[in-house]
Amino acid sequence: MQEDNTGRVPVVIIGGGLTGLSLAAQLDMEGIPFLLLEQKDRLGGQVHTLHEHGYTYEVGPNTGTVSTPEVVEFFDYAAPSAVLEEANEAAANRWIWKGDSFHPLPSGIWSGLRTKLFSWRDKLGIPFEPFKKRGDDPNETVGELAERRLGKSMVEYAVDPFVGGVYAGDPYQLVTRLALPKLYNLEQTYGSFIGGSIKKASEKKSERDKKATKKVFSAEGGLSQLIEAVGQKISQHGEIRLSVREVRISPLGSHEWQVSYTDHEGLARQVTCSHVVSTVRADILPELFPSQWAEELEVIATLPYAPVTEVCVGFDHLPQVPRNSFGGLVPTVEHRKILGILFPSSCFKGRVPYEDGALFTIFMGGLRNPEVVSESPERQIEIALAELYEMIKIPTEIKPDMVHIERYSKAIPQYDLQTEERHKAIEHLETEHPGLHLAGGMKDGIGMAHRITQGMQLGRTISKQLKEVDV
Repeated sequence: MQEDNTGRVPVVIIGGGLTGLSLAAQLDMEGIPFLLLEQKDRLGGQVHTLHEHGYTYEVGPNTGTVSTPEVVEFFDYAAPSAVLEEANEAAANRWIWKGDSFHPLPSGIWSGLRTKLFSWRDKLGIPFEPFKKRGDDPNETVGELAERRLGKSMVEYAVDPFVGGVYAGDPYQLVTRLALPKLYNLEQTYGSFIGGSIKKASEKKSERDKKATKKVFSAEGGLSQLIEAVGQKISQHGEIRLSVREVRISPLGSHEWQVSYTDHEGLARQVTCSHVVSTVRADILPELFPSQWAEELEVIATLPYAPVTEVCVGFDHLPQVPRNSFGGLVPTVEHRKILGILFPSSCFKGRVPYEDGALFTIFMGGLRNPEVVSESPERQIEIALAELYEMIKIPTEIKPDMVHIERYSKAIPQYDLQTEERHKAIEHLETEHPGLHLAGGMKDGIGMAHRITQGMQLGRTISKQLKEVDV
């Protein structure tokens, strides 16, 4: 059955993940009406909290960093229904696996000298890092840059596990300028990681910039509390359509677009708008647009994504097992079967049913072991539990009280050497077609703070353009 239901709205947002919600929140604050279309029957994208048998756990992103003021402002918008929760002091402790145990990642000069993670050559070379010359390769990878300035052992036992844990990727494939621009700019602007960090810390900050505390965050009761709070608030002024399919975007002229879709009842609908924003995954983009755009969109759609499996494991009681840490990461050179283990119950309150309980999230797959994600759920759980018990040294007689597995075949975008070409294609399409905005994890970073910041900044840009037209 079809229905001709044509309407008009200033902005249409495709995708109800964190980017789309942040954009919608900013448009709401600016007083701009919008329509948000989401394929799933819920908002949030990969952000999803589950509650089971007294456990509160994430089956998508677990945490973010308060690295921009927008993170705080997004929570302010969602208040009082969602409350920003900063991780406790345990989150400052990070563990790295080496040999047959986890070792704390050094946090100062003395711990850096005593650690078994790095070679003495690289330890003694740290004071000379500020005197090394700047790199001149704009496409230098994270691994190449870090090895040049810090040494091979620091790449193997600090940079590599970080990239594996956050990006599920390979530091020698990620372009620093695109994947970690702040790290790249430290060298290019200040000539040094150490000197640049000291100078940046001493720079005067505005009151707004001071909101960016760099602390690890979640939301009280889980990240879905934030999603639900934002969803309820934006629905008071904007319109949200869930369970939509067959979304198509057609240009009608400068700042004039038609978006057609099939709603949850199977009815065909159309809407025209001045601005249309896609936040969908890169490989899905070609399905949204006219066939004559295929060649240019295909360049963008080649963006690789790392597959990831998360296995969440809960113990009602787990006394005398050390876990006072944010979690433990695993370097590639150690040849383990997992990327790392997070300890959510050590960092956030209310995640386990009993005070001496424990919650772990094991990450597997990535570019390191992509084949693991193709294994049966039973086999993946078997691998995760075997690694967890051996690495955390849990007595075998203690059995888990909760196990949940979540698999993502395309979880995290990889900003490789072709990323700049994709970004140029995005910029060209947006320039040639005013009112079109291609957003989401294809650019501007993969973290929660990146998604929130991109969405809210885009909201301010669109609002400004719409108001200039009205004037």
